[in-house]
Amino acid sequence: MSPRWTALPLGIGLLALLSACSDGNDELRAWMEQQRNEIRPRVEPIAPPTKFVPQPYLSAKALEPFNPRKMAATSQITRQPNAVLASEMRRRKEPLEAFPLDSMAMVGSVTRAGKPFALIRVDNLLHYVKAGEYMGQNFGRITRITERDVTLREIVQDAAGEWIERTSTLQLQEKAQ
Repeated sequence: MSPRWTALPLGIGLLALLSACSDGNDELRAWMEQQRNEIRPRVEPIAPPTKFVPQPYLSAKALEPFNPRKMAATSQITRQPNAVLASEMRRRKEPLEAFPLDSMAMVGSVTRAGKPFALIRVDNLLHYVKAGEYMGQNFGRITRITERDVTLREIVQDAAGEWIERTSTLQLQEKAQ
């Protein structure tokens, strides 16, 4: 049998299928036209704009926030560290002070000769630390080590530029099972 005779029944079947589909299109078009005519969009009117009422500036006699005198006073506070910071600046930096505290993780603790040590992971290296050592970039001195956390005393600047002490804690990081 030639390929022409095999394609003939296939072509006749496709024509019959297409002619059967054409009957539904008229009903669909009529329904869409009916829906288009029935539906009317509702657009709510936009509210009129509120009237702008200017307010008088009452702080004209107060010191401006960017006054050169005020800025100079703030920079002097920053440049003049207090006694606590001065002693920290004179001492030699320890290796773990090169890393921010949030990049460190406490992964364990051990006790040697009755003294607690913490295991700190930084850059995939483990470090033993004990009370009195420094870590973190805010002059963090370790004040206490327990099985669950390491407590540090840090020296940071507050919003006014004053150097203050704060307590931070590095907690044991338990791996999820």
